[in-house]
Amino acid sequence: MTETTPRRAALKDDARLTAYFSNEAERRAVTRSMFDQAAAGYDRAEGLTALGSGAWYRREVLRRTGLQAGMSLLDVAAGTGLVTVAGHELVGPTGRVLALDPSPGMLAELRKKLSVETIEAYAESIPLPDGHVDFVSMGYALRHVGDIDRAFSEYLRVLRPGGRACIMEISRPRGRLARALLRFHIGAFVPVLARLTRSHAEVKRLWAYYSETIDAAIDPEQVLAAMRRAGFAEVKCSVTLGIFREYTGCRVSAPPAT
Repeated sequence: MTETTPRRAALKDDARLTAYFSNEAERRAVTRSMFDQAAAGYDRAEGLTALGSGAWYRREVLRRTGLQAGMSLLDVAAGTGLVTVAGHELVGPTGRVLALDPSPGMLAELRKKLSVETIEAYAESIPLPDGHVDFVSMGYALRHVGDIDRAFSEYLRVLRPGGRACIMEISRPRGRLARALLRFHIGAFVPVLARLTRSHAEVKRLWAYYSETIDAAIDPEQVLAAMRRAGFAEVKCSVTLGIFREYTGCRVSAPPAT
C-alpha cells in the first residue's frame, strides 16, 4: 500500500460518532481511555452481552479456522484476553501466544489470567518481524481500527507462509427490528445489568459506544475486499446466528511490497 492509497476506516462517517471524537488522534485517545477505565468490569459486561458468543464459541471458531497445538498465535486487540485464553488452550504447552492491545488497563487484566507475552501497540503497526507467527486472531475489535488496510497488511506481514488470520466481528443485523433489539441489548440492557451486578461503572459508556460502532461499521463486503487488497488468499466469511461473522484468509507467499 503506497502513501497515495486513501485511508479506509472500519467505521463509516457517522454523525453519532462525533460525540466521541472528530479525528483519528482523538479516536485513539478516547477509545484507549474508555477501555482503560472499563477494564476492571469488562469481562462481566461481556459475559452479559455474549448472546451465545462465550468462551466455547471463541474456542470453537479458532479450532475450526485452523489453530492447532504447537502453533504460534498473535491475538490482536486482545483486551482482557477472552480470545487469548481460548487460543492458549488450543496451542497448548508446545505453542506460543502473544497478546497485542493499545490499552495498558486491558492488558493488565489479561496478565491476571495468563502468563503470556503482551505488546502495547495498535493493529496498524505491529512491532514484530516478518513471518513471525502461524496464526493471527482478532475478536470483536475490527470496529475500533482506524485503518483496516494497514491493519490487514500488518497481519499478512507477520504471518509465515501458510499462516492464517481469523477476525471475529459483530455485524449489523439486516432487519430493522433485529437491529433495534441488538442496539437495546448492548447499549441499554447490558449496562443496567452490569450496574446491578456491581460491575465497573465505566462499562456503561463503553457499551453505548459499542452499540454506535455496530451501526456505523462498514459492510462485510468491504472487509473481505480489504483482506484481498492486503494480499490474503482464500478469503471467506462465515456467519453464526445472523450477526457473528468470522473473516478468514491465509498467506500463501511473501506479502506485497509497500
